[in-house]
Amino acid sequence: MKILLLGKNGQVGWELQRSLSPLGEVIALDRHNGGDLSDLSALAETVQRIAPDVIVNAAAHTAVDKAESEAELAMTLNAYAPQLLAQQAKKLNACLIHYSTDYVFDGSGDAAWCENDAVAPLNVYGKSKLAGEQFIQQSGCRHLIFRTSWVYGARGGNFAKTMLRLAGERDSLSVINDQFGAPTGADLIADVTAHALRTMQTRPDVSGLYHLVASGVTTWHDYASLVIAFARERGMSLKVAPEAIHAVPTSAFATPAQRPLNSRLATKKLQETFNLTLPDWQLGVQRMLSETLEK
Repeated sequence: MKILLLGKNGQVGWELQRSLSPLGEVIALDRHNGGDLSDLSALAETVQRIAPDVIVNAAAHTAVDKAESEAELAMTLNAYAPQLLAQQAKKLNACLIHYSTDYVFDGSGDAAWCENDAVAPLNVYGKSKLAGEQFIQQSGCRHLIFRTSWVYGARGGNFAKTMLRLAGERDSLSVINDQFGAPTGADLIADVTAHALRTMQTRPDVSGLYHLVASGVTTWHDYASLVIAFARERGMSLKVAPEAIHAVPTSAFATPAQRPLNSRLATKKLQETFNLTLPDWQLGVQRMLSETLEK
């Protein structure tokens, strides 16, 4: 099996290079060597030249606030490029794997969103990602679309590392406590992707849209508190006291893009279809922190 992986150096793309390698030949590209999603004609030529059995698109415009002033670029990367990949996959009879986001929802209520719930994105990023989903579904190609949220990786920057840096520099921190979701590791996303792809080789009927996040729910404030407590227990010298991690509403921070407050995603469909158990979010975060703190 020949697998074309786009976005190889992103958090999820990096882990996919590992998880997909036992399944076949992985041709991993970034925007510098043929995988530039902003150049649609060159992207089409790349896919046609490689003629993969599977296309895994881990590339995207993910700068949520920047997307508000870069709407055209966000649409190209998050909607028109996936549309092109879906069209190419259909021609090649290949499978397309693509990643989307909880930002397709408006974040209302406190129930976990199901795959068939009404979508109503609040910002340009969410609108562009939703358009990408819809283009893929309309193409008729075999596909797996995974909506995920609050993604982090041990490689590169992430929320936990930022909190630890700030906790070492400041006497107090203010962290949002009215947004709810599940921090989800790039390694978990990559491993589930590989498992789902193997299943799809013998069961093409599993083609479709799935929610993929770690189990449980938290807020950014409780997430930060866990990270800082974990690091302190392991001997990291931090300036901020536990009682000085202040919980504040989203309205305390003005941002160009509006964020959904409820990012809970129901994963029953994914777990039942692929016979999976998704671990609690704390387990992945603690493992990532252990790797980070040992460096």
